[in-house]
Amino acid sequence: MACKTFATLLTGAKMPLIGLGTWQGIAGELEGPLQSALKAGYRLIDTATAYGNEDVIGKLIEENWLTPRKLKREDLFISTKLPPSGMRPGGPDKWIRQSLEKLRMDHVDMYLIHMPFTWKLWGPDESPVNPDGKYVVEEDTDHIAVWKEMEALVDAGKAKHIGLSNFNQRQVQNILDNCRIKPANLQIELHMYIQQRPLVDFCHKNGIVVTAYSPLGSPGADVAMKTHFGANISVPDLLRNPVVLEVAKKYKKYAAQILLKHIVDRGIVAVPKSLSDDFLQQNINIFDFKMESADIEKINALDKGKDGRIFDMKFNEGFTESHPQFPFNEYP
Repeated sequence: MACKTFATLLTGAKMPLIGLGTWQGIAGELEGPLQSALKAGYRLIDTATAYGNEDVIGKLIEENWLTPRKLKREDLFISTKLPPSGMRPGGPDKWIRQSLEKLRMDHVDMYLIHMPFTWKLWGPDESPVNPDGKYVVEEDTDHIAVWKEMEALVDAGKAKHIGLSNFNQRQVQNILDNCRIKPANLQIELHMYIQQRPLVDFCHKNGIVVTAYSPLGSPGADVAMKTHFGANISVPDLLRNPVVLEVAKKYKKYAAQILLKHIVDRGIVAVPKSLSDDFLQQNINIFDFKMESADIEKINALDKGKDGRIFDMKFNEGFTESHPQFPFNEYP
């Protein structure tokens, strides 16, 4: 059964519908799974400056895949992100230069604005963490000024495409109303409990490909958020939802495969993260079956709307519903 395995960007370029998410992937742990993912056929690798692993990814890809000529650079789709520290004049060029150096590449295929806010910088080393160890958000951010600098990265050949992450419809529309180069991609939290249908429809009508982060609900994220940010979040166990398990049994598939299939069949890219070879194989092998409409509707019915959100980014000091760029106080 032939199923579509990519989304088409505004330029006509193809973006794989399944990629490898690398948040929480650190040196000493990420290398093996990344190597296994590339062997399994993953070609979209999603990272970010804030993840702290661009150098790990760049080293492994160059030494194990590009230098031995197992792959050509154009075979890969590399996506990384401008950190909140860089949401200010001069930030996009400064930070993409650092990303490209760590990735050992002369361009990325997608460069996203990671957050719609700016971190304050502290001390002579411009640390994003204040003396109390907290990330503090500036009072406001000029999205249009930053976007114009993002457009300059495309002009310079440093990014093939540019996009957004964690922006809501109002914020995306503001970019669309003032841009020369349209956003090619919007990356948002999207899974069974927050299906983001109004925002996805809006993006698709405007030719913007949507990427789902935490498509499996991000198991283990509660520990990571507590450890790194002191934030307490609740992570639902999507993989043991009885409806999902019932559908998975019917098709003789794993729960994760049903959840990912439900997303990519909407034309949405998904970037699940896994350190397990078995799970990596399962996550990408979802294009050999088709779910019946009745089963799709069962999963559609599990959508909780805004109440299904896991990550509201409130671990950032000053980032509340009253902040002018807080994106989650409206749905979409």
